[in-house]
Amino acid sequence: MRKLLFIFSLLAAAMAADAQYAGYTPVADLVKFKTAFAAVALKTTSIKSDFTQDKNLSMLSEKITSKGNFWFKKDSRVRMEYTQPFKYLMILNKDKVYVKDGAKESKVSTKSNKMFQQINKIMIDCMQGTMLDNTDFKTRVFESKTNALVELTPVSKGMKEMFKSINVVVDKKDFSVTSIQMLELSGDNTIMRFTNKELNAAIPDNLFDIK
Repeated sequence: MRKLLFIFSLLAAAMAADAQYAGYTPVADLVKFKTAFAAVALKTTSIKSDFTQDKNLSMLSEKITSKGNFWFKKDSRVRMEYTQPFKYLMILNKDKVYVKDGAKESKVSTKSNKMFQQINKIMIDCMQGTMLDNTDFKTRVFESKTNALVELTPVSKGMKEMFKSINVVVDKKDFSVTSIQMLELSGDNTIMRFTNKELNAAIPDNLFDIK
C-alpha cells in the first residue's frame, strides 16, 4: 500500500508540473537546450528594445503599467529608462548601480549590498543566457512550440525572503528574452515584456556611464 501511495504521489507531482504552465511541457533534453541557449548568448553582444512593465499589487485591484526603453551590452551593462507614466532611470554597470528618480540621484556598489548584487545578477544572467547556472536558484525549463519558459525558484536566503519564483520566457528562434515575471511572497507580482528587440545593435558605451 505504501508503494502504491508513493507511485500515485509521483504521478500527481508530474501531472502538476505539466499543468502548471498552460501550453508548456517540460523540456525533454535539458542539456541540448542549455547548449543551444549558451551558443546564441555568446554571439549576442548587445540588445536594444522597448519594454512594458505591469505591476500587480495584492492590495489594489488595478495594475500599474509603465513603459520605457532598455539597453544591454556585454559585459554586464544594463540601462533601463522609464518614460511613462513617470521618468525613472536605472543603470547597472558591472558592480555599480545608478538610479535617478526625478531630481533625486543615488549610487550603490553591489559589493556592499548583497540584495542589489543578486538582483543585478538576475538581470545580467537573463540577458547573457547564463541564468541556468545561477546557484541562487533551482531551475526548471518548459517549452511550447515558439517559446521556452525558465522557472527560477530561490534557494539562497535573500532571494527566498523576497520571491516565490522568477519566470523568464525566451523566444526559441533567437533565444532572446521575451518577458521576465517576478512573483513576490507578498502576493505582488511584476512582469516586464520586451518588444521591438534589436540584437547586436550598435550601442554607445557612454549610455552606461556612472559619474
